[in-house]
Amino acid sequence: MDQDLKDNIMGALEQVIDPELGIDIVNLGLVYDADLNEEGLATVTMTLTAMGCPLAGTIVDQVKYVLEDIPEIKETEVNIVWNPPWSKDRMSRYAKIALGIK
Repeated sequence: MDQDLKDNIMGALEQVIDPELGIDIVNLGLVYDADLNEEGLATVTMTLTAMGCPLAGTIVDQVKYVLEDIPEIKETEVNIVWNPPWSKDRMSRYAKIALGIK
């Protein structure tokens, strides 16, 4: 996958807002990787801020929805992982400022 397509995918994922924090999943550092195979299967590897997040299904559905408009993507699979564990250190400067974290 070329860098422009990867940037396009990550840009689309910035539209997915964590409902509890009000910040997108990319700036929160929840997206660990995005890949696309030759058959058009996009695989997004990500985590959540906490195990047992009641809104996990909503976030996964939103990830699939925002990637539907990218012509190269035929199907999306979302892998939720817990290792490495998420921490606020993964957040962008923007997210930290928005949430008042130093």
